[in-house]
Amino acid sequence: MTQYWLMKSEPDECSIDDALAAPGATVPWTGVRNYQARNFMRDAMRVGDGVLFYHSSCPQPGIAGLARVASGVRPDPTQFDSASPYFDPKSRPDQPRWLLLDVQALRKTRLIGLPELRATPELADMLILQRGNRLSITPVSEAHWRFITERLA
Repeated sequence: MTQYWLMKSEPDECSIDDALAAPGATVPWTGVRNYQARNFMRDAMRVGDGVLFYHSSCPQPGIAGLARVASGVRPDPTQFDSASPYFDPKSRPDQPRWLLLDVQALRKTRLIGLPELRATPELADMLILQRGNRLSITPVSEAHWRFITERLA
């Protein structure tokens, strides 16, 4: 059964354009350092699941494209790289803490900005819009996915 996700990326690190330009339009989703987001990847996300590619920490945050989960999980190598901002000195190769999966960009959408998402009553209970939610990966209901992909994107 296909599930749906919203995955945040800072466009300075990996934008929808970067993902589309990558070989096979596929990028490793590195740098997840929240246990709940990691657990979503490990326990719930499956190849083929739909992804709303969301630009965050930028002047105009919002949904910038559609993608899909393209691989299962594997250890995130950035946790072992002392030069990486995602280095974790407590993580060991034989017991990695952090995982990644590959995401394949399917297409760019018009930017569906945070103000528009907030102003859309059909999306009022979407997790990204809940107060205090800062997770980089959140589940998206099928109803929200359909509304966004059929009516907004």
